[in-house]
Amino acid sequence: MAKKLNWGVITTGWIARKFATDLQQSRTGQLVAVGARQLADAQQFAADFGATRAYGDYAGVLADPAVEAVYIGTPHPWHTEWAIKAAAAGKHILCEKPLTLSLADTERVIAAARQHRVLLMEAFMYRFHPQTRRVVELVQSGAIGDVQLIRASFNVLCPFNPEHRMFKKSLGGGAILDLGGYPVSYARHIAGAVQGKEFAEPVKFQAAGRVNPATGTDEFATAVAEFPGGIVAELSCGSTWLNDNAVAIHGTTGWIAVPNPFTPGLGGQAERIVRHRRGAAPDEIVITSPDRGLYAYEADAVADALAGGAREVPLATWADTTGTARVLDAWLAAVGVSYA
Repeated sequence: MAKKLNWGVITTGWIARKFATDLQQSRTGQLVAVGARQLADAQQFAADFGATRAYGDYAGVLADPAVEAVYIGTPHPWHTEWAIKAAAAGKHILCEKPLTLSLADTERVIAAARQHRVLLMEAFMYRFHPQTRRVVELVQSGAIGDVQLIRASFNVLCPFNPEHRMFKKSLGGGAILDLGGYPVSYARHIAGAVQGKEFAEPVKFQAAGRVNPATGTDEFATAVAEFPGGIVAELSCGSTWLNDNAVAIHGTTGWIAVPNPFTPGLGGQAERIVRHRRGAAPDEIVITSPDRGLYAYEADAVADALAGGAREVPLATWADTTGTARVLDAWLAAVGVSYA
């Protein structure tokens, strides 16, 4: 049996716990260390997930010689600092989205990964799930003809609390950074798939949204992007709407509905894709993934890339990450939100 990749986790929040849970179901990884601001939190996390070492800071994880790769799940504003420090420590990096708060910082992190020859991946976990791979196959097979329109939305109903990370500017709050990257990333992926590529860059982009005057962060926003070949994408995100999370891909002969595009199989449930065609009954495709949780797929993608000697994961390259950051920068600017 091949040696497993040794992971360290930086921070112990909900998403880090989900990653650690699913890592146990991965083909390739095992948790060996965890760091938190409070040692007791790290010790509890280590006990819950079988890590052998716990640290009362993040630096301890990076200094641990047994750790080969780190998962960074801190609030957004700390991603840049700890990703750069992880690169300098020679650790491979899986960092929660958004990788940073800006295109400029994204380029800094990528430069650090390149300089220290470590793998770096932004954690858009949906990319690796069988549901997304099946959607791409359908698009590329011509199952709905020529793609014309992509609708992608990620909205949640979050009770307003100016101290909550969703709303607080100093925590990187705002719907665009927290949620908007998903529809942007998904639309770029599908527009690229039409051309036989992993992503495409928009040639036109317009956006609007509402900023909360008390917090200075966006509550909801919408955008329209045009991609090569005349493909148009309607994008939306929001923190004040009842859950509206879906993708629809319209072509010349039909359309595909993806009711749960961004967290497929999160609770172990089966997912479904529905293809609609003129003159035919809807065609439902059921996607099951009983063996691995959603976050196990991205952990395996990191390990598989490393096993092949790569420092970029094919479905989440640095160019792809940079492109998404560029669009998010433009969306924030159009809405009138900036981060110091």
